[in-house]
Amino acid sequence: MRGHQAWALLARVLLARAPLDRRTLAAELFPETVDPLGSLRWCLASLRKALNTADCLNGDPIEGRFADDLDIDVLRLDRDDFDIEAAGPLLGALEPRCSPEFATWLLVERERIAGIVESRIRQETIRAMSVEDHGRATRLAELGVRRSPYDESAHILLVKSLALAGRYQAALEQVEATEAVFVAELGEKPSAALRSAARRTISSPPSGISRQAFVISLMQSGLAALSAGAVDAGIDCLRRAVRDAEKHKDAHLTSRAMFELGAALVHSVKGYDDEGSVLLRQSTELARQGGNAAIASAGFRELGYVEALAGRRPSAATYLAQALELAGGDDDLAGIHGVIGFNLVDWGRVGEGLDHYALSLEQARSAGNRRREIWSLGLGGWGLLAADRLEEADLWLADCLALVEEQRRMSFRPWPVAVLSESRTRQQARPDDLRPGWRKPLR
Repeated sequence: MRGHQAWALLARVLLARAPLDRRTLAAELFPETVDPLGSLRWCLASLRKALNTADCLNGDPIEGRFADDLDIDVLRLDRDDFDIEAAGPLLGALEPRCSPEFATWLLVERERIAGIVESRIRQETIRAMSVEDHGRATRLAELGVRRSPYDESAHILLVKSLALAGRYQAALEQVEATEAVFVAELGEKPSAALRSAARRTISSPPSGISRQAFVISLMQSGLAALSAGAVDAGIDCLRRAVRDAEKHKDAHLTSRAMFELGAALVHSVKGYDDEGSVLLRQSTELARQGGNAAIASAGFRELGYVEALAGRRPSAATYLAQALELAGGDDDLAGIHGVIGFNLVDWGRVGEGLDHYALSLEQARSAGNRRREIWSLGLGGWGLLAADRLEEADLWLADCLALVEEQRRMSFRPWPVAVLSESRTRQQARPDDLRPGWRKPLR
């Protein structure tokens, strides 16, 4: 096709959420021409000629109606068969001379498309690491760093991919180079998570103890340390558990240890979500290969939580759908539906999110899992607050606080306290009433 405007028109029509009328398109794309509508007709005709069909890009408003066998790359970015390594910026280097409105639209769409591409690169990098395709993982991670040179997460994935490939010296050199660039350009070093991604831990079980018992004892010690607030000690124990399970090539034990370490990094250590995601994805692959659906489901649930927490909604939804497919009883489903509710409410789909919170609460109670019930009540109360259903939110949060006291989960208490106070503030409660009466439920 000749001319930048035709490409600009094609992109505008393809990515519009609803069909656009001709006057709007003409004003956006041809603000300086004598006959904007005539120029628009010429561009549409050139597009139909290039596409070798007269059945598309007709009407007012203009509708695409492209043939089913037409391959439109920008609409396939989230497809598994799309070569994400070949994806460039929207419209490449073209800078059409259009109106300020179109320039703003193009700027926003380029950022949106770039975000989708970077999210796919991240997912594919983690997946390649999980199936031990180290060459592809390193190549994708390098691409992610080139696209976002000051994104610490991208550098962590590159260092981790090098370490998993056994290229420990290269991983350390990458850490040092990244630290130098960050100091020179940003004025401070990246977090300790970057250097940690290059680590290599070796430990051996004492004589007279089976490797399985030793690894399980390390996991139990690590989880107990985390529960007691000794995060560094707990993480080190879990790292040793993973290393010993890998060393003895026990797939079931390795998947379980990787899950516990990945979940611990996500929930207990700030800034380690990327390394945690790699371990969780490795865990799901090993668990599925070994037929352990429970660990695989839990791993996908935690991956969904990481993506939801970072605002990557579609990626979170994909992981959570996989978790649902592999879920077993009510206990598994309670956790998954709770995270789905969290993702949907934060996505703006509040009604759907509240339905999942209700399911999560019902299943947690059916399974007798008080910890899951606390989480569902606390986050569900926040969802009800987002829906402006304040009285219901008060009931859920008061029940949550009562269970927090019963179960001695004081680390979670600030959440329902803060949300309940916000609810009562919205109801114009007196200042003395903002401090929640949390010793018994309100119902």
